[in-house]
Amino acid sequence: MAKLYFRYGAMNSGKTTSLLQTAHNYEERGQTVLVVKAVVDTRGRSAVVSRLGVSREVDLLVQDEDDLRALVLRRALADHEAGTPLRHVLDCVLVDEAQFLTPSQVDQLMELVLLDDVPVLAYGIRSDFRTRSFPGSRRLLEIAHSLEELKTICRCGRKAVFNARRAGGGPGGEGGGFVFDGDQVVIDSGEAGDVTYESLCGKCYLAAGGTLSEQ
Repeated sequence: MAKLYFRYGAMNSGKTTSLLQTAHNYEERGQTVLVVKAVVDTRGRSAVVSRLGVSREVDLLVQDEDDLRALVLRRALADHEAGTPLRHVLDCVLVDEAQFLTPSQVDQLMELVLLDDVPVLAYGIRSDFRTRSFPGSRRLLEIAHSLEELKTICRCGRKAVFNARRAGGGPGGEGGGFVFDGDQVVIDSGEAGDVTYESLCGKCYLAAGGTLSEQ
């Protein structure tokens, strides 16, 4: 039986690298995948980009108002006879930065799993720079069949769990100060030096000025 998987972790935990490796593994065996991401993720434009420098063009860019299941069905079945079961032509759907999906789109991913028998692997982060969950991630945590944490380490060597935002530090974010207010979604613009993110353990997050109280 197909399942909905949510593989989550702090920034720099290798989520996109894992997605790209999974896509390669499927395709190396002659199987078909669709790679999906939300339009709001402007990093890489129409590609998913690993911080190791590996990239791949996506198959579907998703707007908030899109019906994700309908998009997948339309794309995957475009060159097949009407009535062809999706599972006969598509082996897996891979979603990068799944936190940017709407809760309804996460439900549509589950419909792909339950109604079309196609596995879905969604990769993303649980919470924002204020430790508040993204709506898409919250829904994935609520309904996914399988939850898997991808781990990375803080500057101090402990396990990193939070994503701290830096602003105004020049290229790469060096010297930029931590900020704890602003819009939930501001895409990493490290090349321009405007906004970058650093994965921190809870202790270092608090030492940087973060708080765990309602913000």
